[in-house]
Amino acid sequence: MKKYVCKVCGYVYDPAKGDPDGNIAPGTAFESIPDTWVCPSCGAPKDQFEEVK
Repeated sequence: MKKYVCKVCGYVYDPAKGDPDGNIAPGTAFESIPDTWVCPSCGAPKDQFEEVK
């Protein structure tokens, strides 16, 4: 699965780890995260993330 990086702060969402504090289970693809999810580091909205190349 692809990783995504926050363009605001550089936080990397790794689907293998998920976001336990945000109730996102390990193994959850970025595309499957609800649009209401925000960056756990800086609070930026999901649309501020881009795929890690």
